[in-house]
Amino acid sequence: MSVSNQPHLPIENQILAALSEAEYQRLVPYLEPVELSVKQVLYKANEPITHVYFPHQSIVSLICTQKDGSTVEAGIVSNAGMVGVPVIWGSNTTNTTAFVQITGSSMMMKTELLQAEFNRGGELQSLLLGYTHGLFTQVTQTFACNSLHTIERRLARCLLFIADRVQSDTFVLTQEYIAKMLGCRRTGVTEVAGRLSRAGIISYKRGAIAILNRSRLEDTSCECYLMIEEYARLLGVPSQSALQN
Repeated sequence: MSVSNQPHLPIENQILAALSEAEYQRLVPYLEPVELSVKQVLYKANEPITHVYFPHQSIVSLICTQKDGSTVEAGIVSNAGMVGVPVIWGSNTTNTTAFVQITGSSMMMKTELLQAEFNRGGELQSLLLGYTHGLFTQVTQTFACNSLHTIERRLARCLLFIADRVQSDTFVLTQEYIAKMLGCRRTGVTEVAGRLSRAGIISYKRGAIAILNRSRLEDTSCECYLMIEEYARLLGVPSQSALQN
């Protein structure tokens, strides 16, 4: 992780952007612009969360790891939210690992400073409490999806959600990471991605994904995608389909 040389990045994180000018300027001395790299771990499960992050373009996955090493994604944090939510609940640890999925810039803040700001009971507290509602909706729906639906439907849901967060139908995801997201083997990802490619729904080459037919991908996805769109609406995040209308 490197500290940016640009002290005045645009306010791309939606929580920070929703603050009044006076409140945001009061936080500026505590916010540090950083660049997050793919596969970077921001905090580990059951270890202290020393910093929280307000992503700009970057996307961070919250990963649960079992004793046998198997993993599954519990949730995703984009520019609509904050990485390190457990600290506002009075805990500096959690059972998930925060893992950078898509590179980009972010604002970083020390945990103790964020906790002090949250405890003031002002605008930031209200915004973060609203965000936790949306994040809880996403996590619970992801759990239901991973438990009940086929890999094909889950993959379609994940690709649509990522496209909405990056506001683009092209992005980079490795098979290894998709397997982590879905809690399955890489061979399963290869097989399903191949079927979607042959059907002309996506293009997938060496981690580069392009959604070629969004409506068919939405048809392939389970109903969980619509639930996640509702999560996005609650947070004011435009879906890619909405941007195209």
